[in-house]
Amino acid sequence: MAHTRQGVDLIGDVHGCAKSLELLLQKLGYSKQSGVYRHPTRKVIFLGDIVDRGPRIREALHLVYDMVSRGNAEIVMGNHEYNVLCYLTPGEQGSDMEWLRERTPRHFRILKETLEQLANHPQDQKDFLDWFMTMPIYLEHEHFRVVHACWQQDLIDQFRTLYGGNCFSERLLHRSAVNGSFEWTLMDRLLRGTHLRLPNGEQMISKDGFKRSFFRTKFWARNPQKYIDVVFQPDPLPEHVARLPLTRSNLEDLSFYGEKEPLLFIGHYWREGNPQPITSNIACLDYSAVKYGKLVAYRLDDETEIRPDKFVWVDVKREVNE
Repeated sequence: MAHTRQGVDLIGDVHGCAKSLELLLQKLGYSKQSGVYRHPTRKVIFLGDIVDRGPRIREALHLVYDMVSRGNAEIVMGNHEYNVLCYLTPGEQGSDMEWLRERTPRHFRILKETLEQLANHPQDQKDFLDWFMTMPIYLEHEHFRVVHACWQQDLIDQFRTLYGGNCFSERLLHRSAVNGSFEWTLMDRLLRGTHLRLPNGEQMISKDGFKRSFFRTKFWARNPQKYIDVVFQPDPLPEHVARLPLTRSNLEDLSFYGEKEPLLFIGHYWREGNPQPITSNIACLDYSAVKYGKLVAYRLDDETEIRPDKFVWVDVKREVNE
């Protein structure tokens, strides 16, 4: 896929922070023309997770949708768009699923703000659900790749073979709700990333208040030996767990993206501090904007390594009165 424009600006998880997004676009040189943000020579790629948690989800969706529909942006699906689709889609006739995502208190808590902010706008909700169904799961351009959480080549190759491309579909949606299916594994890995179960049945309370039995892991660690070598999330592992050796089964559950692979841009991981490269060819652009962190972009031109000076961001706590 080739771009006719001179550069690409990749933007991390928005999560309903519409004011922050407008300020970031303005910093990047985009201006509103006929109601839609555009740049004379560049375009945006959004890394997914426009919905949930934030104060202006509907406004953010309209802003991003308008840019995408006018050709001023592209987008990949985030796990939160996928969750909304599953939560609001009934199971197929004859299946034992009433809804593709079980309507538990935990699932409702995650989607609460999106459901409430769209409740009085049923046509918007329908239109946005239809749009989510058209979103690609990943993008592969000439010298860079984009996916919400994790690039795993063997799953992507199998997906291309089975589904003929990178786009979502009704069949994929329903198949992905079947735990253990290829489609379930595909969506879990590409949209949620790699993770390991805490040993010995342990659990931890994360910063977002959820009790978790799993923790998020790196997919670029070369020859990891201990749990601490692969953890990749804001919440630290308990000290007695962090120093435990990884088992053979743990290592088989991990993935690896080598430094010779094309540039890769991801979101999803709730990073903190000042944006910087993860490796020479991987950049995470999720810096917890909705938790008064930073909404981050990367200004990509023709470089072949991630450059620290190419990150641009809005400090939500300092610059935006949400």
